[in-house]
Amino acid sequence: MTEDTRTARTERLLISRLDALAKTAASLPHAETERLVELATIATMRAVALDLIRTERAERIWREARERNPSLRLPTRLAA
Repeated sequence: MTEDTRTARTERLLISRLDALAKTAASLPHAETERLVELATIATMRAVALDLIRTERAERIWREARERNPSLRLPTRLAA
């Protein structure tokens, strides 16, 4: 698998995870939603640390997810 292919796959997985979270958040208890957001944040930071995705692209994906799903409380910045 090439680096570009791996990066594109990681991006698609992150987008899918955030979209799935947004779809199910309304039917979950608030604490569970917060936990899933936390897990997605950690997964994103690990992907960045492993150079599977660039920080700028990860932040853009999260920003776009916030724009698509304004009712979902997503962090405005990923932790360093």
